[in-house]
This record gives sequence, structure tokens and C-alpha cells, in this order.
Amino acid sequence: MRATLLALFAATALILPAKAEEVTVAVTAIVEHPALDAARDGVKEALAAAGFKEGENLKFVYESAQGNPGTAAQIARQFVGDAPNVIVPISTPSAQAVVSATRDIPIVFTAVSDPLGAELVKDMQKPGGNVTGLSDMSPVADHVALIKEITPNAKSIGFIYNTAEANSVSTLAALKAEAEKAGLSVVESVATKSAEVQGAARALVGRADVIYVPTDNTIVSAFEAAVGVAEEAKIPLYAGDTDSVNRGALAALGFNYFDVGKQTGEIVARVLKGEKPGDIPVTVAAGTDLVINKKAAAKMGVTFPESITSRATKTIE
Repeated sequence: MRATLLALFAATALILPAKAEEVTVAVTAIVEHPALDAARDGVKEALAAAGFKEGENLKFVYESAQGNPGTAAQIARQFVGDAPNVIVPISTPSAQAVVSATRDIPIVFTAVSDPLGAELVKDMQKPGGNVTGLSDMSPVADHVALIKEITPNAKSIGFIYNTAEANSVSTLAALKAEAEKAGLSVVESVATKSAEVQGAARALVGRADVIYVPTDNTIVSAFEAAVGVAEEAKIPLYAGDTDSVNRGALAALGFNYFDVGKQTGEIVARVLKGEKPGDIPVTVAAGTDLVINKKAAAKMGVTFPESITSRATKTIE
């Protein structure tokens, strides 16, 4: 009887599929807002497409630092202690925290404008070590051209940013260079935390013809505060990310952050399948969408030219 049971068990084992080994991907972002959330969701979808599915062979862990750099550092240390297969920091502050915390666990960052300036890698083509990722360097020259096309009478661009975000400092330098070429000046206004965004926007009233909000996580997390000021003062407000157009920006030319996440997830899958992060070049995100908001335009006293409405990839009525 015992021999029969053993034989039956052995036969059953042969026909049952072996459970795939579970891997852990730990994801963190400096703050929750639509663009970063979309990037996170895109990572998960790309992993599923590559065969790593939550509930089957993937443990997907997510933590937000709620806008606090100190919390970002704590999350990074927690993740290192948990020893996941890959850590995916979303945004420059989170990436800096994670890269500072480990030289062993594979890191694939995303939504980082300037990986070199943020000192995440020393070489985009040959990052080396345990780090690679995806850059969302803003197409600033195209943004300036968009501002000129929609609001041709503008002479000055108000720029709201957090000086502690390396990506915003890099974007400001690029904006100044491109604005000068276009005959525009740049007026800076700083907000070091989300509660200061409204005041920073008000400081631009009477000093700037348009407002441009870059992919700065501090400012974007309180984006509606800037929109309220722009609507009240009838100052056209442009965004560096397309997700913010639905939140009240006039227009944006940029990346679809769900697609940015999917591109990142494809890199994560390569690492999970055995490639070394340091051997994978840092990728610059592909794709630029033009999104416009007609309701916001009306509130800000702007009429879109036909050249804009005809090529918009998405129009919010």
C-alpha cells in the first residue's frame, strides 16, 4: 500500500508544473502624483508582459516618501535590508537615496532628468556597477517653441521649482539657454515644499508673461495651487509633463509616463533574467505627446492656433 502511494505521488509530481521561483521588485517614489504613479503602473505592466506576474512569480513592493527626502533615505535603507532582486526608484531624489544606500543590489531608476548631474552614473553608455535606468530629460527646446507658438507675445517665462531637486536645476539651465535663443527671459520662483507652491506662483504675477512648471516633484505634487493662481491672474501656465494638463495646465509636450514606466519595466525584466545593470546603457525615454486643455485655455485667456489643435495627440475639452 505504501509503495502504491509513493508511486502515485511520484506520478502526480511529474504532471504538476513546477512553481516558478518568486522574485521581488521594490519600487519607491519621492511622492505620489499622476505622472509618477503612471510610471509605477507601467513598470508593473511591462514585467507582466515579460512573464513576471504579481501573485504568481512576482512580489511587487511599493513605498512613497510623501515628499520627504529623509523618508526616502529610510525607505532606501529598508529596501536594502529586505534584499529584493531589483530596486526601482522613481524620481531623482528617490534614485539618489537608493544609489547611496547600496552598491550590490541591482538598481533601475526612472523619471530622472539628468542621471549624470544627479551623480547616479558616470557614463550613460557604460554606467557600470549596479545601476542603470531611464532618463526623462525634458525636451526643453520644444517646450520653448511651444510657448512661442501658443503665446507669441510672451517675453518672459516664470519658472517654479525646488532648488533641492537636481533635475529641476538642470532643466532651469537648459531653459535659460533655449529662452535666450528665442529672445525670452526667465524669472525664477522657488518652493521648497508643496505648501509653498501657491506663494511661489503668486510671486510671478506681474513679473512673468507665462508660467512653466517643470517635472519637479515638489511643484507637481501641489500643481492645482499654481493653476489657481494662473487662472485668477490669467497667466498661461505650461507643464513639463502631459499628466498635469488634465489637472489644469494649458498645454504640455512630453512623455506619456505610463509608457516611460513600461520602457523601464523592460529594463528591469532584462536584469531579472540575468543581465548586469552596469552593462545596460542608460536609456532616454522615447515619445513625445502634445496634450492641450481648451477649458484651461479659456480660463487663462488663450486661444489655441489651428497649428496646435491639428497636431495635438490629446485634447481636453
